[in-house]
Amino acid sequence: MNDNPKGYANPQLLITPDALSERLGAGSDVPVLLDLRPAEAFAAGHISGAVHLDLFGVSLIDTDPAPLSAFLWMIGHLFALRGVDPKRTVVVYDERSGMRAARAFWFLEFFGHPEARQLDGGFGAWEREGREVSRDAASPKGSGWVVGSSDTRLATWKDLRDRLGASDVAVLDTRSDGEYFGTTVRAKRGGAVPGAVHIEWTRNLGEDGAFKPAAELKAMYESAGVTPDKDVISYCQGGYRAAHSYLVLRLLGYPRVRNYIGSWKEWGDRDDLPIETPSEP
Repeated sequence: MNDNPKGYANPQLLITPDALSERLGAGSDVPVLLDLRPAEAFAAGHISGAVHLDLFGVSLIDTDPAPLSAFLWMIGHLFALRGVDPKRTVVVYDERSGMRAARAFWFLEFFGHPEARQLDGGFGAWEREGREVSRDAASPKGSGWVVGSSDTRLATWKDLRDRLGASDVAVLDTRSDGEYFGTTVRAKRGGAVPGAVHIEWTRNLGEDGAFKPAAELKAMYESAGVTPDKDVISYCQGGYRAAHSYLVLRLLGYPRVRNYIGSWKEWGDRDDLPIETPSEP
């Protein structure tokens, strides 16, 4: 049996519904399962044993040291309250291979968790395959995990500003066409980070809501100049969609990928940071 049919360099960052089902039924080595969907979706049905954690809307728009530190402490505390610790695998999921789960995955890698995985295809794939769905809410037991950090996975406004124009940097804009071209304005200013490559995050997914095979993803990114030899900094509006593309590049084996979690809301609101307004084709 091929354990890596999509050809990823780091297939261990994902888990299939089949593999998750086996782990949940094993009796031991059961992962911590985090459902990142809205509360109403979780209440309507979820994977048995999952704990609800909706981080959507909990965003940061100031990546200066003090607010960044406070924000990251808060997110780490929420993970610990839900039983996350380094001794157990953590599987995150949302409706598909989506940005909510990908952002949680990014946080876990940033905090130094050794075995974080996203459910490929998400709850949608689980449900379509007729697997068990529960409405019972599991009561999490806090772990007391004191999280670490990895600056190689995070970019601040200053990091991005200081690297603009460098030959070994690729700035990746994962937003919609309207946001990138400045016709949809979601901050004080519209537009894009100068020199950014635009690949909307939804292009990472197939029609089934799962990640595309490695060959397709590799061709898409490399043809746009986002190559493995670059220091890649991804951004969107608030670090969600950027985390999704971060995960994709990690799957492809890119060694240097960072998520700018302040993203356009911070960058576009600051008059001291440069922007450009790309021309629509």
